[in-house]
Amino acid sequence: MATETTLPEFVYRLATSEEWAAAVKFGAVPTRDIDERDGYFHLSTRTQALETARLYFADAEDLLALEIPLGEIAAATKFELAPKRGETFPHLYGTLKTAQVSRVIRMRRTADGFAFGEVL
Repeated sequence: MATETTLPEFVYRLATSEEWAAAVKFGAVPTRDIDERDGYFHLSTRTQALETARLYFADAEDLLALEIPLGEIAAATKFELAPKRGETFPHLYGTLKTAQVSRVIRMRRTADGFAFGEVL
């Protein structure tokens, strides 16, 4: 479990441009099957987001990182161990509203994965 001194200022939700368009339309970020199964939104720290993009979104051509101030969702977020990755990840137990997203950042491809690109 992360301690208060190690909590990041921001956490990230990776989303396709199609998912973000739906979020804007309905006011909340849609869940995926894995979120429904596990009972929470899967989020990442900034560093974790790059590895998550590489591992799970390798074929995505329109990947975005939704930047969320942790303070906006702290009451409903727990940092929990993800055994497959061997580190704690932020998990949001509740709805992720578009109003809670402070920035949308395009993920750009690199030779070995992804990097944070332009702010949209």
